[in-house]
Amino acid sequence: MTYNPISVSELNEYIKNKFDEDEYLANVLVEGEISNCKHHYTGHIYFTLKDENSLIKSIMFKSYTSHLDFVPKDGMKVMVLGSVSVFERDGAYQLYAKAMKQLGKVGDLRVAYEELKSKLEKEGLFKEEHKKKIPIMPQTIGVLTSNTGAVIRDIINVSTRRNPNVHIRLFPVPVQGEGAAQKIANGIEFMNEKELADVLIVARGGGSLEDLWPFNEEIVARAIYNSKIPVISAVGHETDFTISDFVADLRAPTPSAAAELAVPDIAMIRENLLGYQNRFKQALLRKTQLMRLQYEKCMASRAFTQPLQRIHEQYISIDRIVKELEHIITKKLQQEKANAQTLMLKLDALSPLKTLTRGYSIISIDGKAVKSIKQLSKDTEIEVRMHDGNINAKVI
Repeated sequence: MTYNPISVSELNEYIKNKFDEDEYLANVLVEGEISNCKHHYTGHIYFTLKDENSLIKSIMFKSYTSHLDFVPKDGMKVMVLGSVSVFERDGAYQLYAKAMKQLGKVGDLRVAYEELKSKLEKEGLFKEEHKKKIPIMPQTIGVLTSNTGAVIRDIINVSTRRNPNVHIRLFPVPVQGEGAAQKIANGIEFMNEKELADVLIVARGGGSLEDLWPFNEEIVARAIYNSKIPVISAVGHETDFTISDFVADLRAPTPSAAAELAVPDIAMIRENLLGYQNRFKQALLRKTQLMRLQYEKCMASRAFTQPLQRIHEQYISIDRIVKELEHIITKKLQQEKANAQTLMLKLDALSPLKTLTRGYSIISIDGKAVKSIKQLSKDTEIEVRMHDGNINAKVI
């Protein structure tokens, strides 16, 4: 038997035709809660319609949104008239809404929610600077939720799996209905007063806006804000946001995720510690090897093998320099001595006394040499100096 393959586009087109041929899906009336609502600039509205167990992606085009008598928002419970078809490009089916009607008192609750959120935000209850840090290794986890249902079981299972030594302390409270908010607030205050936990988890499963309303009341928000024990809020599904989520020190998308955020994974911590230990050993080994190489290099140098060799070499160098200086000085003295002798010979040759030894004499009057005969007259007393003595005479 042979098969002829078809393209993805052809398959999606085939499935779309099947949806379009179904008369029931052409006009279907669906009731649910709006979430992930986005008002596009084109006028279209994209949203998810959900109940406690399931959801469907939905779209309402601009031509239909203009007939609405309210503004769709997250949390609103509505009845939608539309058709179900396949969006061929993504291969996904979705609800194409043609009309929408708001149900029950959800609209009033949404208004109250927005008003309280705005009020508390202005007071600063949502500011990051007021958030307390979750303990790294808490010993006791306080849980405020119903003592029946999957929430507490999920928290216990996740917490004990991550750390078998952690202690879970449950403070059972109603999580919906009249009076639930007061009891939740009282539970938070009691856990703080008695210091019964290192961190608190305020939790419940998913539900409609009415079901989650106790966690949107002011008394619960202020109890969380005034708690000295850090609080993790885990209310509803990942797409649900309550006032408690904004006030809490940490928001978890689900109760199971809250347990993961509150309780560290001991196995992972041990693995990390072992990794740090191995890295420390390797670093210490490399450091030791480096120090050994530096030590061996130092020991091989002459500073260690011949500690006086350098001093001896310096002595030899200094001695050589001294001898060179002595040679230079001696040579200079000899040159200066020769120059002095030359000058003395020249001076001696020009000396008047040298001339006297050759038979010449010097005539002077009162110690002044006579240079001309005109300086002499009869009876002038003169002094005659010869090389071997002086005589006094008179001119006749």
